[in-house]
Amino acid sequence: MTQALPDWENPQLTGRGRRPPRAYFFPYPNADLAKTLEPHASPWFLNLNGAWKFRLFPTVAEAGDPPWETANWSTLPVPSNWQMHGHGHPHYTNVPYPFPVHPPRVPTENPTGCYLRDFVLPASWQGMTVWLRFEGVDSAFHVWVNDQPVGFSKGSRLPAEFDITSALRPGRNTLAVRVVQWSDGSYLEDQDMWWLSGIFRDVYLLARPTVHLTDVRIDAPATGELRVHTELHGTGTVETELLGPTGPRRLWSAEDPFLYTLLLKVRDAQGRLCEVVPQRVGFRTIEIRGDRFLINGVAVKLKGVNRHEWHPDRGRAVTRDDMLTDLRLMKQHNINAIRTSHYPDHPAFYDLCDELGLYVIDECDLETHGFAFFPGWRGLVTDDPAWEAGCVDRLERMIARDRNHPCVIMWSLGNEAGFGRNHRVMFERARQLDPSRPVHYEGDQLAECADVLSRMYPPLDHLDKLIAGTEPIEETSQYPIGKFSITPAQYTAKPFVMCEYAHAMGNGPGGLLEYWDRIYRSDRIIGAFVWEWCDHGVRQRTPDGREWFAYGGDFGDQPNDGNYVCDGLVFPDRRPSPGLIELKKVIEPIHTELLDPGSGRIRITNRYDFINADHLTIEWSVNWQGTVVEHGVLPVPKLPPRQSTELTIPASQPGLVLVSYRLAQDTPWAARGHELAWAQWERPFSEPRPKRPTGSLRVNDTSTRLELTGPHHRWVFDKVRALLAVWEVRNHPLLRTGPRLYFWRAPTDNDRGFANIAKVWRAAFLNLLQHRTEEVTVVQPDSTSARIVARTTVAPPKWDWRFDAEYTYTFYGDGRLELAVAVTPHGDTPPSVPRVGLQLTLPLQFDRVRWLGRGPGESYVDSKQSQRLGWWQATVDELYTPYIRPQENGNRTDVRWVQFTDPTGFGLRAEGVPNFSIHRFTPDDFDVTRHAHELKPRDHLILHLDHAHYGLGSNSCGPEPWEWYRLRTQPWRFTVTLEPVEP
Repeated sequence: MTQALPDWENPQLTGRGRRPPRAYFFPYPNADLAKTLEPHASPWFLNLNGAWKFRLFPTVAEAGDPPWETANWSTLPVPSNWQMHGHGHPHYTNVPYPFPVHPPRVPTENPTGCYLRDFVLPASWQGMTVWLRFEGVDSAFHVWVNDQPVGFSKGSRLPAEFDITSALRPGRNTLAVRVVQWSDGSYLEDQDMWWLSGIFRDVYLLARPTVHLTDVRIDAPATGELRVHTELHGTGTVETELLGPTGPRRLWSAEDPFLYTLLLKVRDAQGRLCEVVPQRVGFRTIEIRGDRFLINGVAVKLKGVNRHEWHPDRGRAVTRDDMLTDLRLMKQHNINAIRTSHYPDHPAFYDLCDELGLYVIDECDLETHGFAFFPGWRGLVTDDPAWEAGCVDRLERMIARDRNHPCVIMWSLGNEAGFGRNHRVMFERARQLDPSRPVHYEGDQLAECADVLSRMYPPLDHLDKLIAGTEPIEETSQYPIGKFSITPAQYTAKPFVMCEYAHAMGNGPGGLLEYWDRIYRSDRIIGAFVWEWCDHGVRQRTPDGREWFAYGGDFGDQPNDGNYVCDGLVFPDRRPSPGLIELKKVIEPIHTELLDPGSGRIRITNRYDFINADHLTIEWSVNWQGTVVEHGVLPVPKLPPRQSTELTIPASQPGLVLVSYRLAQDTPWAARGHELAWAQWERPFSEPRPKRPTGSLRVNDTSTRLELTGPHHRWVFDKVRALLAVWEVRNHPLLRTGPRLYFWRAPTDNDRGFANIAKVWRAAFLNLLQHRTEEVTVVQPDSTSARIVARTTVAPPKWDWRFDAEYTYTFYGDGRLELAVAVTPHGDTPPSVPRVGLQLTLPLQFDRVRWLGRGPGESYVDSKQSQRLGWWQATVDELYTPYIRPQENGNRTDVRWVQFTDPTGFGLRAEGVPNFSIHRFTPDDFDVTRHAHELKPRDHLILHLDHAHYGLGSNSCGPEPWEWYRLRTQPWRFTVTLEPVEP
């Protein structure tokens, strides 16, 4: 006889005793309190957050049912994840399930958290209906009030509400909750994130009068007609009052998020006011017309990110302030859309998106990615009728809770859950519940049901074909369909969105500019969403107090996917990464074209979808050697969206001209003067070069070394190793070793990605190249200069390919050194290399850096739009980017000169190569170290002067660098001039 499945393993049981899903709202006894929109202002709201008694049991059976003996229990804050407080440990996987895949069964060893707290029922609540609401519990839970069972629920990122009136007693009451870590719901919640458990969102009570609102649905189209559909408990009526300006309806958009307040006044049969329920209202219409996705009739561009809920100390228990920090940062960096990957967020998040102005693709709490390990996604639960109820329930609860929010512009059925029969049922149910919004699901690769065609990380040639719309596109899907072809008739019939397109893991993403050139080119392309917003590092501290961030495997969690959880545009503490700065520039709302650099004539294009550009001011300046020598302010004309106009910037001085577009007034997300866009060009200038007296050179040539001595400087060239061994100026060393050809870099997360170009480079032993001296020739054409020509080979162990290298050193009596390098590949060389350049080592005290080039942040060949030309200065430590997992970082591009000095101003200047980076660590140090705090500084500085770099791309999940950014193996020639800098 087969034993019946327990609640937490029964996929057809989604809950017990749970109230029907409803819109998110709070009741108030009168209109004045309702207008505050503040739950705590209502006497009918009782917050149950705070310290609860807690104990973690290894199994459900050992936890048992209440009553519990709690004498030895600890306390745990609610909301929280219990692993973040020392009960068990965080566990990270991207795709795999961390338990045996035997749906719907889960392990007997199923950690079970038991929670207990008392609360006092307000005396004024006597005779009222009382609801108990949980906004989020992972993964399934039972509830008791005064030891009476009142309900059960699953669906971790969705609310569960219970009517507990019959279980209550006057005065003190006891609330008990038993949460299981694993349930059949866990098979539907295999999102790329830490596995964390517990009551992680708010818990509270609501008191309801005899006649009360049970649900409300608001339809506020751009036509201005307000339609309100309400459901009541008891006999009564609902009056509506819309607060806001009279006259034509002002429309809501992310650029102008205007909200009205709707008061729903519930009266009983005798006309007495029972309660007032407020709702924010934004008038706007979403529609698909042909292959266009329209908001208020406009084909918008979604400049989006995917966002998990995450805090480095609290895990998924995020506060309103945490959400506000994220959303303000997004607005400040020109992001206007969010995909709630891959579940509905905290309900307060949508209020903030309504208020600040961000579009939201609201995604169902559904991902079954772990089935991808089985051929054809064998056993896929989203294609199993027994799991239909669980799939549809998650969709219904999301739509019921969030459908009144104007910010929500699409429903998404989930992510990476294959494509099965249950998705088709979900599509139909979504249309029944809310026909006003389109439905998205990337797994519907042919858009058989979905209203939009969605893709992740398409290559550029796919986008080009999609824009042209004339030929089939060959694709390979991770879902069961495998290889397939999509015809023009199929892909041009619906709008197109990239729900993921650039992977922000570690150093990157690169290649954003090419994506957005194409997005702007076609109105069929709605926009694109970067994966993802933040690194999910868990904050830790060393015994001596140094902060670091843990990732998969750091807690002994097996199996794990390492630092793949750190793939965001911001670091865990919300410091913007270079990738976010680059994105901000590429998607900036004002585009500038230089028409005539001489006169300063420019064309500006307003890339907003709805608002004029006159909320901005133009601040312009001319910079010369780090000083602003000319500046001014211009008003931005009332330029309509998508329109262009011409302006003249009245700059007259030589230098670098900067045009900065800044907010003219304070906003809820940034202060007046915040920069949103900029452009730059050069008014021709030439910098005066320092004049150095020329002196004669004395040359002492032996069989192993060549010594050259000038008035104040001395070089020693090691002829055996073909290497400059000594350079002294006034008896002070200018370098430690070098320069020498160098081709390796510490692999980035993208280098180690799907194509794993780092593996190719490592297999070629580009990290272990050896140098052989073939010939050294010495020439002294006159008394003020000397030349050394050193021919070498640079080759790996094991293989028979090589680079032939010729170094031509020219030493001058004024202290300059000119080095010309020629590299010729021979044999079956690797198809590409990470970098081509010179490595030198400098004394530690040369840690002050000045340069003319792009800055102040790091930049690479395919990620440099955000860095402006200028005269910059920084310390070596400030040039380092502390990615969670160490890797290549800190390069500066388009460099005309750079100098490294000690505090007195003595040091070395380099000119002639476009890239430099300098660190206290070697590339190998970065390569072998798991965490930034584990790096051990060297007793010298490691300088790279690079002729070229391989691009970044975003191949940790997305595309490799575009072909024109790959550093293909070929002959290379470059020249660098080195000279001393003296105070």
